[in-house]
Amino acid sequence: MVPNYDGTLALFDEGDVVSGRVVRIDKDEVLVDIGYKSEGVIPLPELSIRKSVKPEEEVQLGEWVDALVMQKEDQDGRLVLSKKRARFEKAWKRIEAAAAAGEHVEGTVIEVVKGGLILDLGVRGFLPASLVDIRRVQDLDEFLGRKLECKVIELNRNRNNVVLSRRAVLEDERREVRQKILDELQPGQVVEGTISNIVEFGAFVDLDGIDGLIHISELSWSHVNHPSEVLAIGEKVNVKVLDIDRDRQRISLGLKQTQADPWQSVIESYQVNDVVEGRVTKVVTFGAFVEIHAGVEGLVHISELASHHVENPREVVNQGDVLAVRIIEIDADRRRLSLSLKRVADSDEVHHHLPEEIRQAVAQVGRGTGPAALAAAEAEAQAEGEGEGAEDAEGVAEAGDAGEAEIEAGDEAAEIGSADEGVGEASLADDDIEA
Repeated sequence: MVPNYDGTLALFDEGDVVSGRVVRIDKDEVLVDIGYKSEGVIPLPELSIRKSVKPEEEVQLGEWVDALVMQKEDQDGRLVLSKKRARFEKAWKRIEAAAAAGEHVEGTVIEVVKGGLILDLGVRGFLPASLVDIRRVQDLDEFLGRKLECKVIELNRNRNNVVLSRRAVLEDERREVRQKILDELQPGQVVEGTISNIVEFGAFVDLDGIDGLIHISELSWSHVNHPSEVLAIGEKVNVKVLDIDRDRQRISLGLKQTQADPWQSVIESYQVNDVVEGRVTKVVTFGAFVEIHAGVEGLVHISELASHHVENPREVVNQGDVLAVRIIEIDADRRRLSLSLKRVADSDEVHHHLPEEIRQAVAQVGRGTGPAALAAAEAEAQAEGEGEGAEDAEGVAEAGDAGEAEIEAGDEAAEIGSADEGVGEASLADDDIEA
């Protein structure tokens, strides 16, 4: 007639995972009823993998929790349980399965440590700083508390070691986005993008997931010394798609193609024999380049500088001078302009004055055509040195048609052919180039 109380007790061994209801929460432990002869105790360090955790943040009264049996009876006869180890066992199996299938795992960032982040996956997962993002992250603290999706790249049960990579996930996503963009883009399209980087040979534009390159020759109709003169990182721009290499995932873009071609204005408004106002942009041994319209330069050959023989063009003009010149040839097909200074008489009427933006630029540097301006220009020329040999070579190179260039810059680079630049708009005789 004596009741069989032992038959009502739950059967389990050390190492088993059991379920129970939280019946009491103290500052250093939690009591759980698992249907045993005594309540199980979960010590504070066994509640969570997080450090400095408060019991009430992890469990609530009446909540059912899973716990691993560490000891059926300790020295005080208590049943000792571990909530974090039960979670660890479940989490490890899930992580192993995800790693084997190549799937991603998700966890919350709980710590910033030297060299990376710690994620709570049920297991402490380590995310190295170099694998947090595609680009290097300067401040890891901004990720605290965030849920991150990562790929398991290393798993060691003996050391309970889990190494993660968020960068791999982002690269997979980016690869899909890039392919989608490449499939949709067509040469000739005008798209909006953001300047992501500026280098010597051009600027990279982020097209919502893939970078395209604007070669320096495609930035402006006028000559550009450095892309930073035209663009800034973070600036939004409209660009034209010039070419797409789908196999290599590279996109060539043009900025000047979205702007009005200044040469069209010259063809429509200027005529041979017109006397126009211009600014000397460069002086070389065979003459001087003069800008008569924003983005359009012509060449005053050394033989057209003065009626008398000129040994050095700087005897007559200097960079920055504003003067009147006569148009003697317009080659629309080759985008070249030939000018003359000696064929302008004092009484000649100027048909076209410099655009306001050029006048403002001249005013900022305080240049003109008077004696004081010429003296200042001469002093500037002396300060620059007498490296005419190199300058001549540069002038000849700019005067000819630019060849086609192929630019590569790692995974993010794009290829683009260069076009004639501003100085290529001038007309040069063959014997001048040889000289």
